[in-house]
Order: sequence, then C-alpha cells, then structure tokens
Amino acid sequence: MDRVKSSMQQVPNAIPKVIRRTTGGANSLELEKENFERGQAVSINKAINTQEVAVKEKHARTCILGTHHEKGAHTFWAAINRLPLSSNAVLCWKFCHVFHKLLRDGHPNVIKDSMRNKADLTDMSRMWGHLSEGYGKLCSIYLKLLITKMEFHIKNPRFPGNLQMSNRQLDEAGENDVNNFFQLTVEMFDYLECELNLFLGVFSSLDMSRSVSVTAAGQCRLAPLIQVILDSSHLYDYTVKLLFKLHSCLPADTLQGHRDRFQEQFKKLKGLFYRSSNLQYFKRLIQIPQLPENPPNFLRASALSEHISPVVVIPAESSSPESEHVVETDDLVDTDVPALPPALETKFDDLFGTSAAIDPFNFNSQNGLRKDDKDRLIEQLTREIQALKDELESFRLESGRLCQALRGRVNELEAELAEQSHLRLQAAGESEFLKAELDDLRRVREDTEKEQRSLTEIEKKAQANEQRYTKLKEKYSELVQSHADLLRKNAEVTRQMTVARAAQDEVDVVRREMQEKVKAAQEVADRQERDQLEQLQELQRELVSSRTELDSLKTTMASSQQSSEVLGTQLVALKSEKAELVQSLSKVEAELAVHGEELERVQSSLATERESGVKTAEALQNQLNEKESREQALESQLVAARWSSLQGAVEEAEKIIQDSLAQIDDPAHISCTSSADYLASRCQASLDCMDRLHSAREAFLADNTGVSELVRVVTQCGHLVGDTIVQGSATSHMVPAVQAEALSESVKACGAEALALLGQMKQQSSLSAADNGKLRAALEAILATAEKLRPRGLDLQQGELGDLVEQEMAATSAAVELAAARIEEMLNNSRAVDTGIKMEVNERILASCTELMQAIKELILSSKNLQKDIVESGRGAASMKEFYAKNSRWTEGLISASKAVGWGATVMVDAADLVVQGKGKFEELMVCSHEIAASTAQLVAASKVKADKDSGNLHRLQKASRGVTQATAAVVASTKSGKSQIEEKDTMDFSSMTLTQIKRQEMDAQVLVLELETRLQRERERLGELRKKHYELAGVAEGWGEQEEG
Repeated sequence: MDRVKSSMQQVPNAIPKVIRRTTGGANSLELEKENFERGQAVSINKAINTQEVAVKEKHARTCILGTHHEKGAHTFWAAINRLPLSSNAVLCWKFCHVFHKLLRDGHPNVIKDSMRNKADLTDMSRMWGHLSEGYGKLCSIYLKLLITKMEFHIKNPRFPGNLQMSNRQLDEAGENDVNNFFQLTVEMFDYLECELNLFLGVFSSLDMSRSVSVTAAGQCRLAPLIQVILDSSHLYDYTVKLLFKLHSCLPADTLQGHRDRFQEQFKKLKGLFYRSSNLQYFKRLIQIPQLPENPPNFLRASALSEHISPVVVIPAESSSPESEHVVETDDLVDTDVPALPPALETKFDDLFGTSAAIDPFNFNSQNGLRKDDKDRLIEQLTREIQALKDELESFRLESGRLCQALRGRVNELEAELAEQSHLRLQAAGESEFLKAELDDLRRVREDTEKEQRSLTEIEKKAQANEQRYTKLKEKYSELVQSHADLLRKNAEVTRQMTVARAAQDEVDVVRREMQEKVKAAQEVADRQERDQLEQLQELQRELVSSRTELDSLKTTMASSQQSSEVLGTQLVALKSEKAELVQSLSKVEAELAVHGEELERVQSSLATERESGVKTAEALQNQLNEKESREQALESQLVAARWSSLQGAVEEAEKIIQDSLAQIDDPAHISCTSSADYLASRCQASLDCMDRLHSAREAFLADNTGVSELVRVVTQCGHLVGDTIVQGSATSHMVPAVQAEALSESVKACGAEALALLGQMKQQSSLSAADNGKLRAALEAILATAEKLRPRGLDLQQGELGDLVEQEMAATSAAVELAAARIEEMLNNSRAVDTGIKMEVNERILASCTELMQAIKELILSSKNLQKDIVESGRGAASMKEFYAKNSRWTEGLISASKAVGWGATVMVDAADLVVQGKGKFEELMVCSHEIAASTAQLVAASKVKADKDSGNLHRLQKASRGVTQATAAVVASTKSGKSQIEEKDTMDFSSMTLTQIKRQEMDAQVLVLELETRLQRERERLGELRKKHYELAGVAEGWGEQEEG
C-alpha cells in the first residue's frame, strides 16, 4: 500500500484534469452534433470517391446508421451537395449506390427528405444521358431508377424501402379495391422495368468474355446489382400475386396487356438472374434465386398454389466486414466504462510512458517484486470474465441471427397460411362447382339411358324387317330358279322367253330398289343413334314406307306365282308339241346359232353406241341446263340490282324529305328566313323535275333496263322538294301570321304527298300506279303563294302601295292586340291551375310579356303618327298614296319592319304559352324578346329616315322604342330568374368517391367542357352565316342594292 501511495503522489493532479475536460466536452450537445456530422462526412467521403472500386460496406453502413440516428437524411444531403457529381461519372455512380442503400435500409424519412432534390437528380440524369457509353450512360439509367423508386414509395407509403411485406399488408396496400390493384400493378411494372434496364446496362458495358468480376473496376459496376436483385425479387413476387388477384375479379381480355408485359419482363429477369448466379463476385456475397422454367398461368386460379416466392439469401460474413459490424454496433450501445479518446490516451502515454498503457501503476514489476497469488487470481478471473464476455457477445449475435431467421420463417409461415386459406376457399368454390356439374352429368346420363333403350327397340324392329326381307329374298331366289328352269326347257318359245325376261327385269328392279331402301333405312338407323328423338321419328316414317313397299312386293310375288302356274299349264300343253318340233328344232338350231352370234354382235355394238349416245346427250343436256340456270340467275340478279338501286334512291329521297320536315319543327330553324323569289324558283325547278320523273317512270315500266335515268331523277327530285320545303318554312318566318300559317300547311302537305309518292315507288307492285298529280298540285299551291308574297315595289299601283302600308300597320296592331289577349288568357289559366313557385314564375313572366305588348302598342301608335307627319309635311307629294308610291323603297322597308314586329309578337306568345305549360324552353322566350327588340329598332329606323329631327312625334317614337327595350330586358330578366327558381341544382357530393373515380369524373368533365366549347363555336359560326344569308335575302327582297330616287 505504501508503494501505491507513493506512485499516486508522483502525478497528483494530471488524470483528474484530463477527465474533467473530457467529461465536460461529452456533455455538450453541440460538440456531439459536430462530432456526428464530422464522422458522417468522413464516411460519406470514404464511400463516395473517384476511385473505381466497390463501395466498402462499413462506410455505407455508417451512413445508414447516421440516418437512423438523426431520423432523416439532412446531413447526408448536406455532404452530397458539396461533391462534384456532375463532373465525375465514377463519383456519381458510387453516390447512386450509396443512395440506393439508404433508400432501402435507411430511416423512412430518407425518402421524404430526398424528394426535395428530385429536380436536381432529374437534371443530372438528363445530363449524363447525353453520353452513349461508360459510366455516364449507367449513371443516367441508375438515376432514373432511383427517381422511380422515390415516386413509387411516395405514391404507396405502405411499402417500406426494402419492399418486404406480408400478404395481408399487400392486400391492405390496395385497400381491397380492384382499381387500386390495377394501378398498383402498372406502377410495379414500371418500377421493375427500370430495374431491368439497369441490369442490362451494366452487363452490356462489361466484357463478359473475361473474368471481370474479380477486377476492382468490374466489382465497382457489379456491386449495385445486389440492391437491384433484392428489389426485383420482391417486385416479381408481388406482381404475380396481384395478377392472380386481378384475374379473379376482371375478365381475361381486359388483362391481356398486363399478361404480355409480364411475359416480357419474366424472360428478361430469368435470364439476368441466371447470368448473375454464374459470376464469381456474387457467389460469395448473395445467393440468387432461380425462376421457374415457364411463367405462371394466370388463367388458371389453382396455379397460385404452385407459385414459390423467390427468396434472396445473403450469407453471414465471417471476415472483416462482420467484425467491423460488431465493433460499430457496440459503439452504439452505452457501456459502464467509457473509452478514452485518442488524444487523451496519447497525452497519458506522454506522461507515464508506453508501459503505462499496459500497467499504469507498475504493479507487476515495481521494485522487482513478483506477483502474488491474489494478483494471479485476479488476472485469471479477468481472463475468464473477458472470455465470458466474448462468449456472451457471440451468443448475443447468434441469438440475434436466430431471431431474425425465426422472424423470416414466421413471415413465410404466415404467407403460407394465408395462401392455404385462399386455396381452401378456392377449393370450396371448386367443389361446389363440381357438385353442380356432377348433378348435371347424372341428369344427362339418365337421359342417355332412356334414349339408349329407345334406340335398342328401334334396332330390334330393324332386325325384324331384315329377317322378313331375307325370307322374301329366299322365296324370290326359288322363283327365279324355277323361272330359269322353265326358260332353259322352253328356249324355243320366243314369246314366253321375252315375257319371262321382262318379268325378271322387273323383279331385278324391285330387288335393287328394295336393297337401296334397306340400305337407306340402315343409314337412317345409324343417324338415329346419333341424333336421338328427331331421327327416331324419321326412322319410323321410313319403316312405315318400307312396310307398304313390302306389301306391294308381296302382291307382286303373288302375281308372279300366278303367272308361274299359268306357265306350268302352258308347259304341259307345249310338251305335246315338243315332239313335233324336235325334228324341226334340230334343223333350225344350226341356223339359230349362226343368227344368234350375229345378233349378239349387233346387239353389243348397238348397246355400246346407245350408251355413248345417251351419255353424250345427257352431258349436252346438263350443259344446256346449267347455262340456262346461270342465265336465269344472272338475269334475276340484274333485275334485283336494278330494283335495289332504285329502292336505294327512293329511300335516300325519303330521308332528305323527312329531314326537311324535321327542320320545320326544329326551334333553331325559327331564326332562318328566305325570300319569296327564291322559294318560287325552287318550286318551279321541282315542277320541272316532276315532268322528268313522269317520263323516266314510264320509260322504266316499258323497259326495266333504263333504271339509271329514273335513279338520277328520283334523287334530284328528293333534293329539290326537300329544298322547297325548307325554303317555304323559312319564307313563312318573314310573312304575316295568317299567310305564314297557310304557307306552313302547304309545305307540310307537299312533304306528305312527296313521301306518299315515294312510298308507292318503293313497291314494285304499286310503281305503275304511282301518280305525281297530288304532289304537283301541292307544289303549284306553294308557287302561287310565293308569287303572292313577292315584293311588288314599283309594279304596284299608287293606291295599292298606300293601302298596303295601312293594311300592314293594321295587321301588326291586330297581331299585338291578339297577343296581349292571349297573354291575359294564359295568365288567368295559370292562376287557376298552378300553385307555389310555378305560379309565381308564370305570373312574373306573363306580366313582363304584357308590359312588352303595351310598349309595342305605344310604339306602333307613335309610328303611325310620325308617318302622318311625314306625309303631311309635303316633301313634294300631293297626297299620301302618291308619297308612298314615290318613296317605294322606304315604304317597303316600313312594311317589312311592321311584318317583323307582328311576327315577333306572335312567336313570343307561342313560346310563352309553351313555357307556362312546361313544354317550352326559357331560352326560346329570351330569343323571341331579343328578336322583338331588333324588329322595333328596325321599325324606328325606317320611320325616322324621312322625319324631321325636331318633330314631337319622333321624340315620342324614340321614347316608345326605349320603353320596348326596357320591357324586353324585363322579360329576359324575369325569364332568367324563373329558370333559376324552377330548375333543380344537383349537389356535388364527392365524399364516397375514391381517387381513381374522382380522376375519371374529372376527365369526363373536361371532355364534356371541350365538346360544349366546340359545339358553341360551331353554333356561333352557323348563326353568323344565317345572319349573313338573312341580310342578303332581305336586300334582294327589298332592293337595298338599288339607289332610291330623290
């Protein structure tokens, strides 16, 4: 103890001072943060450098632990931003490798913190993409992969960076929505495509003919593929499971594109895994799985049970990397005795010498004394404690590895359990389906047995018929034999021989017929075995017919037996004559033999000639028949083609006329106008076409080959009559109400007559009776009306023009009065029928229409008074009629304006009536109001042309015009407010819609907006053309192009 005290007294204050300074620095948060940032910067700079060697695992692991320490990647990106990644491809390549490791194994916030640098990574990828070889191209592909990985995890936050998930977590990621699973599969395809592109890019950049995997440069390029293999195995597994899930919910045709894309990626991934497993570099670092020979069959649900998830195994490292991992892990754990910093150890060595580090107080060799038993025991216990600590640490590491392995096994068992439960459900469904099929098969088997029994009965009946036929055949053979004996015995009797031969030929014919019929019956029986009940009926009918024929054969056999008996009696009589004829027979036999040979030669030659002649005649007759049939078929086809072309022309004409009639009732057609002159020209052209139609029809009835002229005339007639109908309706919009109604009725009658005439011409039977007289009469009526509506101008007499002005003004006043009365009547009806909001809207609209009618009345009265002032002021005219006649152009403009005002009032009342009834559109009422305002403006302009500026009636007319404008605005305002009150507005509730549904609705809304904008632009152009045409027709009708006299 004295020695210890003396040694402690040598340096009484050195150690406490150092410990105090060190302890004070460790407790400072700023110093700790600075040390952490410095350590991270050193590790990042060591991992990411310009040397073409693989990234050391310990430096990358330090960076990963740093992200978990600070729960993010701020320090990592602060160090990366200081590196010249855009100027050195190797540096950028190693950055991509380290960044990939951080995305997989780093803190989850690494992905969020890295999204801020997405734009810089995209620009860097685009910049390196300009290089076509070396690390530049690889860096571009790798950066695209990393960007795709970040975007995938941001869109799907349930997926961790290392992509390790159970089947339950995979189902939760899709939220049990088939649309989400469909979109997730597409995103996984894109992700896996980027992985495969990097795989192929690295392999294509290496010279595979040499052992590049053992060189530092080759390992630098191959090292990142370990992360790619880990990601690809998970993506392949999840893609297979998602495709099976989609095929259980969607039709196979919908997923054809998914299957094709999977097939392509499967072939690439299988080949790349095979090539990687053969490289020496990967054999000691990773165990690469092998994919099956053929891809899974997604059309078969049970194939999911055959799928084996590929598992990538990383062997446990026993070399320096593992020891380094242990040391660095221990640094993260707090121990009882903190280690001294290197600066402190150096200072301690300087003070006490190098031996002080081993034995600080020189207990072992101080004063030359030897160790006692207690010291040796302490050393022994210390060594045992150290050994126990090492054993405990190794046990801890082993238990950690076992726990990790057990967790993986638990996950695999959970996956297998989920798959087994899924297979159990599928098996239950398939068993129910098989039970239903078994029941159906049992019913089919019972039906088949019934049909087999009925078929057996039919076969028995057929066998009985065959037995009957055999017996008849035997009897027939006996009869033939006896008949042949008679013929041999009585060869000299030529007449009996001829009769016997004839009978034999008849029997042969009957026998052949019976054989053919029996064969037919057998064939029918065979078909009945296949076709069951329907052919059974046919066989029964055949059996009945065969029975009747057998009966007839029996009768024939009976008659043959009778003839044989007759022949027997004749034979007895002939035997007596035989003796007499024997002598003459011997003489005649020689002659008969000679003549017989000659007869046989002649008969054989005659038979051959007859057969050849018959065959030639039959061939010629067949050719003649075929030619006649072809000619008849071609003639019928030609006639059908002619008639079909005529029917097509008639149907086209009917469509044109029907379309013209439909335009009359179209609300958009109300604004279309035409002149009476143009209508008259169209009517005259239609009448001329009627004459040509009559002559072409007569020519076709006389000779049906001239169908082309009739087709042209029918088509032209349809166009002309349709144009006449449209122009007649447009002209009716510019004439007074009474004449407009009459013209409209004439136009509709013309259309009906045209359709009736075309309907008669469609039928071949009624074509000859088709008469175009009624259609001609209708066209002549329209022509007469058009002639009446032509502007008379200077052709009228002075008195007629003056009277016409008065008549038009009176007609306009009457039309306005009638419109006001109808509005009052509608208002009373609405009050009696409607209630609530509808009655309030109708009253407001009809009240504004009544005010508009009153304003129009005042306008017409003011216009009349102003015209009187103009006429009475003289202006060189002796009387009112002479003044109107002299200023005919102005008079015609005044008449036209009056007609427009009266017509607008009538149309507005009709529109208001429809709106009140709930059948019309508010827009029609607003358009009519604007049209009335324009017509009144035209009337005011026509009235004030020749008026004195200081005239009091002119001021009253202008005031009345402003009143009409205000009343029109009131009608439009009341219509709009009523429309907003009546129409229901749909509430927009998107709470129950998913992101995909909202996106789809958004796209549909954009499409509808574009369609409506296009339609609006097209309608505006059409309105401009209609107004231009209206202006031209009005100018032609009223002579605006001519200069007025005076």
